[in-house]
Amino acid sequence: MQISTLEAIEVLGTIAFAISGSFAAMQKRLDPFGVLIIAFVTSIGGGTVRDLLLGDTPVSWMRDVNYCLLILLTSVATIFFKTYIKRFKVTLFLFDSLGLGLFTMLGIQKGILFGLSPGICVALGTITGCFGGIIRDTLLNTIPLIFKREIYATACIMGGILYYALLFFNLKDDLAQVLVMAFIFVLRIVVVRYKLTLPRFGF
Repeated sequence: MQISTLEAIEVLGTIAFAISGSFAAMQKRLDPFGVLIIAFVTSIGGGTVRDLLLGDTPVSWMRDVNYCLLILLTSVATIFFKTYIKRFKVTLFLFDSLGLGLFTMLGIQKGILFGLSPGICVALGTITGCFGGIIRDTLLNTIPLIFKREIYATACIMGGILYYALLFFNLKDDLAQVLVMAFIFVLRIVVVRYKLTLPRFGF
């Protein structure tokens, strides 16, 4: 995989999660500064944790200020166009699902670049995809989706397994990446549409 492709995935994922964070903040009626902060932590949270675990410091957004500018511009645009989008909850869900797929693949590819085993790469993909949302929901005093019965982190894990399965059957890497990102996005829509959940265990 070419570095330019990784950068393209990161840009798209950053935009998707910045929109997701902005809409989540606007649902809580935060001021513009609060919207920007939530958009920022949603976009860079998972990647920051991933890079720290890998010892890849300074973390990616500190090495390239363009990502910070991208988050700023995306947040401002989201605030500006909010009056044209009535269904905040649906928009938040769609962009969160899109970001989840993009960042999961980004985390897997980052692990591969570091020569890590498939299992660790899938774990890094899950961390990259999920931790920005965890930080966002925690700051907004909402129970993070990963801790609910929704299939969220599981979608990342399933996507990672699918990616290595496709490579095992000699599918081209770029095509495998696109299929996995689409799989995670569609899976999130399906499980929410049909209210599919993981079993709950307790006493």
